[in-house]
Amino acid sequence: MRKIISGFILALAVTSVAASEGMIVVPSAHSVADTSDRLEAILKGKGMTVFARVDHAAGARKAGKTMPPTELLIFGNPKVGTPLMLCSPDIAIDLPQKALIWQDAGGDTWIAYNDPQYLKLRHNTQGCDEVFDKVAAALANFAAKAGAAE
Repeated sequence: MRKIISGFILALAVTSVAASEGMIVVPSAHSVADTSDRLEAILKGKGMTVFARVDHAAGARKAGKTMPPTELLIFGNPKVGTPLMLCSPDIAIDLPQKALIWQDAGGDTWIAYNDPQYLKLRHNTQGCDEVFDKVAAALANFAAKAGAAE
């Protein structure tokens, strides 16, 4: 179940990108660092906790390697995650939420996150449809705003 969202508040050209099963991928009009900054500010502004920001490119440099800018934000809110874990305790392996922001070989920046509907299926979660729908809408909104051109 792969979803690729192309387009934000401002219409962007339809884009196709190979994505792993269960990920939603959206383009960003900004650099990786700026997109990560924007997303972090949006998340915090919505009362989310940002647990970590992992700079994979910096880690690669420490290992003597180079890679394009790549960052991972780990974030969540117990008011949202707890009901999901009560419906399906094993979903905790996929929580808190994560957003990957990276630059591809062509210099384009992308935002990816786990599709909540995929997580619902993966964990055979019953009885939390309303929560999954809210999470899906919120994540799509956060990613669109973080990646949107001014």
